[in-house]
Amino acid sequence: MQPSIPLTRDLVLIGGGHAHALFLKMWGMRPLAGARLTLIDPTPATAYTGMLPGFVAGHYERQALDIDLVRLARFAGARVILEAVTGIDPDARRISFKDRAPIRYDIASLDVGATGRMPDIEGFAEHVARAKPLSDFADRWSEFLQQFQTLNGKPRVAVIGAGAAGVELALAADHRLKQMGRPGQVTLIEARDQIAPELSSAARRALLAALKAAGVEIRTRCTVEQITANQLTLNGETLASDFVIGAAGVEAWPWISDTGLALENGFVRVDQYLRSVSHPNLFAAGDCAHFDADPRPKAGVYAVRAAPVLADNIRAALQDLSPPRRFKPQSDYLKLISTGSRSAVADKYGFAVSAKAFWGLKNSIDTDFMERLSDLDQMKPDPPVGPMAAGVKKLTENAQPLCGGCGSKTGRQALSEGLAGMAAPGRSDVLVGSGDDAAVLKHGRQHQVITTDHLRAFVDDPGLFARITAVHALGDIWASGAEPQAAVATLILPAMADTLQAAMVAEIMDAASAVFKDAGADIVGGHTSTGAELSLGFTITGLAKAAVGQGSALPGDVLVLTKPIGTGVILAGEMALKARGRDAAKCWSTMAEPQGEPSAILSQVATAMTDVTGFGLAGHLNSLLGEQNAVIDLDAIPLLDGALELADQGVRSTLFDANQLAPKVLSARPGSKADLLIDPQTAGGLLAAVPASKLDEVKAKFEKIGKPLWQIGTVVTPNSAAAKITATSAR
Repeated sequence: MQPSIPLTRDLVLIGGGHAHALFLKMWGMRPLAGARLTLIDPTPATAYTGMLPGFVAGHYERQALDIDLVRLARFAGARVILEAVTGIDPDARRISFKDRAPIRYDIASLDVGATGRMPDIEGFAEHVARAKPLSDFADRWSEFLQQFQTLNGKPRVAVIGAGAAGVELALAADHRLKQMGRPGQVTLIEARDQIAPELSSAARRALLAALKAAGVEIRTRCTVEQITANQLTLNGETLASDFVIGAAGVEAWPWISDTGLALENGFVRVDQYLRSVSHPNLFAAGDCAHFDADPRPKAGVYAVRAAPVLADNIRAALQDLSPPRRFKPQSDYLKLISTGSRSAVADKYGFAVSAKAFWGLKNSIDTDFMERLSDLDQMKPDPPVGPMAAGVKKLTENAQPLCGGCGSKTGRQALSEGLAGMAAPGRSDVLVGSGDDAAVLKHGRQHQVITTDHLRAFVDDPGLFARITAVHALGDIWASGAEPQAAVATLILPAMADTLQAAMVAEIMDAASAVFKDAGADIVGGHTSTGAELSLGFTITGLAKAAVGQGSALPGDVLVLTKPIGTGVILAGEMALKARGRDAAKCWSTMAEPQGEPSAILSQVATAMTDVTGFGLAGHLNSLLGEQNAVIDLDAIPLLDGALELADQGVRSTLFDANQLAPKVLSARPGSKADLLIDPQTAGGLLAAVPASKLDEVKAKFEKIGKPLWQIGTVVTPNSAAAKITATSAR
């Protein structure tokens, strides 16, 4: 067996800008052995600059703008941390966050873009949709388009800033409103004497003609003094507006000023190799960087051109080699400014032409760029070579990579057969033993619940993985109606340098400790070892006056569920590069939701309760029912975003087949939604049987704490002619 290559260097990309997106694609095609790559960005997808005006004009759907950072990170073999950075200590090489422990780096790179803040204007922050960051702006424009049709009169849009970007957005907004059958009034506001001074005079003339033809009002030499929800104050006069776009001014993010890095007006000063001039182990590219040798305007084209240079120089730094490439930004570049309709003005070297053909060229450039970042091939494991024992070929042919979380667990049938010979508990104080999810012990006048769970990593962010694993392991305690007491951790780390191991242990224990502390428990010890990959587990105790059991549901009870299902198929889809990053991020967030409050409410009234994990909703419902049957409403079962779409594509967790082969207890119309009933869940919700007379009381309590609760079916008396669980659907 070949030993795995240990990790020795930490590379952290801060921000999912265009240069870093291209870096991830290049890294995935040619990774550097021994280097751990991390991407940090608060959003799972970032909007592409070049297509934003086309989206505003209605030429592209919202999702067409998104560079899926989660998919790119998976392709690159990078861990992704969906958090906002609040600071960097470049001397200690630490990156800090608001709600999680700092992480270390050996080499870091900044590509966080810039912001369009205008702090001197009263009301700007509250009432203006800034063009930067792009994703936020795109979402706010979509919301406005949904709302404006209820407005009386003409929709009124104001654009602050008449540079090339502001002109493009003004023409795009005007075009979209007309296309939707509600022509509005678009006003373009500029403090300077003329529009787009960065362009040639020929380009300005062409854009002025386009603005005049569209009926866009232009106000130059105009100072914005105040902005409210429905108007702007300009040079002492008021201008009514339903939506204000901020396209003027580019500022560095405020937190960068506190990093101690050498800065120019808040932007990170970099040398010809794109390294910080004060801290050469930190690189920067895109709008957040100031190129000392040859300053350039803030434009996405420079970030795209910088990406290959950045990649080569970072690879060299990770190997302790001198940087091989110098960044030489072009003196001028072809500017293609769309004019609302499918036409554009082309400007370079002082020459400008307006034509539909240039919109086609721009569209081709933009869509090709996006295809480069979305055309990601999944790496398939090498097939076994040489002689093989009987049965190996059958198990490995067309086998998908092993899922993480509960998708990697042993199937129910194999587990039942393996445990069949275990003796029943012999101690009188063991009330519930082998065969159940947790042991229940007599503990004075109370019950003590003991459970253990261990997960193979399904996400490369150790902090997020630790939070979800802790919530998952606590599930059996909460399902018993017990209050968590103490936990012992079992941690297996991949081979890596001591500094990286120490940092990973700190990340994991900080995140897990926060979950257990919030649940009222302490981590009191643990054990670590080194293995092929990251895995984590906890053994937990809890205390209850009387534990809630399984198998004791009564006819007439209502079945309720506290989380949507679909984690297995989404985790499998994300690993196979088929899931959308936004759906994966929502799945992770749902998995990390603790169930302490729902448990406290349900345990007071439930006749039986369990948590939904590896055997899927149907498998755990079977355990809950005992001798009873159930009718569930397939249409009422909540699904995670993207789960049904992936199931329709044939995506399944690696545990799905084993769950499907388990004893047949489910009768449902064949289809993807029925298959999701046996989808293995990780950190799933609580499933409880509640007396019908208590349902309204339970719903009111859930509403009070702001937690969701779904009514999915009813417990019924067994019928020899019916399956134990019958799933009905009106659709």
